[in-house]
Amino acid sequence: MSPAVFFQYVLPHRFLSSLAYRLARSQWAPLKRWLITTVVRKFNVNLAEAANPDPESYASFNAFFTRPLKPGARVADADPKAVLCPADGKIAQIGRIEEGRIFQAKGQHFTAAEFLADEAQAEAYRDGWFANVYLSPRDYHRVHMSLKGTLVETAHVPGRLFSVAPWAARAIPRLFARNERLVCHFEGEHGPFVAVMVGAILVSGVETVWSGEEIPAYADRVIRKDWRGKGITLERFAEMARFNYGSTVVLLFPKAMLASMEAIPAEAPVVLGQRIGTLA
Repeated sequence: MSPAVFFQYVLPHRFLSSLAYRLARSQWAPLKRWLITTVVRKFNVNLAEAANPDPESYASFNAFFTRPLKPGARVADADPKAVLCPADGKIAQIGRIEEGRIFQAKGQHFTAAEFLADEAQAEAYRDGWFANVYLSPRDYHRVHMSLKGTLVETAHVPGRLFSVAPWAARAIPRLFARNERLVCHFEGEHGPFVAVMVGAILVSGVETVWSGEEIPAYADRVIRKDWRGKGITLERFAEMARFNYGSTVVLLFPKAMLASMEAIPAEAPVVLGQRIGTLA
């Protein structure tokens, strides 16, 4: 076991993430300026495409990190049968779910049932399709809809906050099924689908457009919320949620819903709105 992996097991994930939460929201000018400048320089953030390109004008690091883009900076694939990439980032993995098992990395899998924290709900995706998009600190951190859908239910699933970087996915068994996450179930025009916002170390929050901040607080049990009948329908390409630091969004689709997923190699860059699959 490498030192990096060892420390993933022993670090106090929630304490460090809670500290990051407070630091990211500090409006003390020297601190927020240092945080923003460090991230812009280290990760080569493209501020030219931000709606507000002035790093000095953000009230806090979190305001900078969840910055909106200029209108037209991202466009949706024009084909109505295209399944859209939900975020900027890199493809961690993409492809078929095989008998309920989702590929994580060479030699590593996790099950849809443990990932969704519900065996019955996972059955719809048993031989379906998945896409795992990793967001790095340089990326736009708002997550959008791959397809039009009506929100049915959310499940806040408790867990660890391991790093979700590619090296961690290769080394930590069942990583995505062990991390804290918000599972969002939608009903679309062609059937059900799921978007899962997966937390990670120093990820200090997940917010949705329908209920605001969902994580933290961190959970000690699965917390389900029924949104049926609330009329929360989001259009294809509309914003659905945001991370308050880099992490991962995972999509699940039933087998019959898609004709195919794009053959995108692991760690290949992707952008919000590009085609990652095609409806059947």
